[in-house]
Amino acid sequence: MVTHGNRLGLLLLALILLAPSSIKGDETTVRLATATSTENAGLLQRLLPPFERRTGYRVHVIATGTGKALRLARDGNVDVVLVHAYEDELKLVADGYGVNRRDVMYNDFVIVGPLDDPARIRGLQDAADALRRIAASQTSFLSRGDDSGTHKKERALWQAAGVRPSGSWYREVGQGQGRTLQMARELQAYVLTDRGTWIAHQRIMPILVEGDARLYNRYGVISVNPARHVDVNYMGAMRLIGWLTGVRGQAIIRDYRIAGEPLFFPLALAP
Repeated sequence: MVTHGNRLGLLLLALILLAPSSIKGDETTVRLATATSTENAGLLQRLLPPFERRTGYRVHVIATGTGKALRLARDGNVDVVLVHAYEDELKLVADGYGVNRRDVMYNDFVIVGPLDDPARIRGLQDAADALRRIAASQTSFLSRGDDSGTHKKERALWQAAGVRPSGSWYREVGQGQGRTLQMARELQAYVLTDRGTWIAHQRIMPILVEGDARLYNRYGVISVNPARHVDVNYMGAMRLIGWLTGVRGQAIIRDYRIAGEPLFFPLALAP
C-alpha cells in the first residue's frame, strides 16, 4: 500500500536522482556566440569537436553578427564570445561585462566584385579610395547591414572615404557573410568580405582590392564576467578560451586550409 508519506519519499528520491543530471547538463554546456565568418569558413567544425572530446563539454554555437554576439554577452545570454571588432571588444571588458580577452587569430578583408569591374577599382590598395569610386560610379554595392564585424569595418571605410552611402545602388541585406557573397554574385555587385569566407565559398567573385593595412581583421575571445552574471558557465568558457589560444587550438587554426590556402593565421602564440 502506497501511503502519502511513501509517495512524498518517492518524489524526493526522484528529485535527488534527477538533479545531478540536470546540473551536469548546465555545467557541461558552453554557449558560444561567434561571428558568422568563423562558421561560414568551416573553422568551427575543425576546432570544436576535438575540444568536446577532450574536455567533455558540449559547445552550443550561436553564429551571428559581432554586434549581436556582444549584446548577448552583455545580457548574460552566452558564456563566451569569439568576434572581430577590436574596439568594441575592449569596451565590453572596460564596461565590466567581459573578462580575460585574448587574441586568437587574424586574416584580412578584401573587396570583391564583378569581373568587368565597372567602377575601375581593380588593383587599388587604398580601400577608402575604392569605395569612393564605387559611390561616384553609382555601381551596385551590397552591405551586410547587420552591425557585424564586417559591417563595422565597412562603415569605418566609408567614413574614411568621406562618403555617406545611400540610394538605389547601395543595398543593406541583413545577412551573414556567406549569403551576402552569394547575393553579390547573383546581382553582380561589389561587397566587402573576410578572406576566409571568400575562400570557403570557392572564390565566387574576383578580389579587386586587397593589401590596405586598414583591412586587417583580428579575432578575439572573451569570457562573460561571472561577477556581472552569476549563472554563466565561467569554468567552461575559460576551458574553451584555453583551447582556442593554446598549442593544439592554434595548430588547428594554422593548419586549416581549403585547396591548400590558409583561411586564418594563429595570433595567440605568435612569436
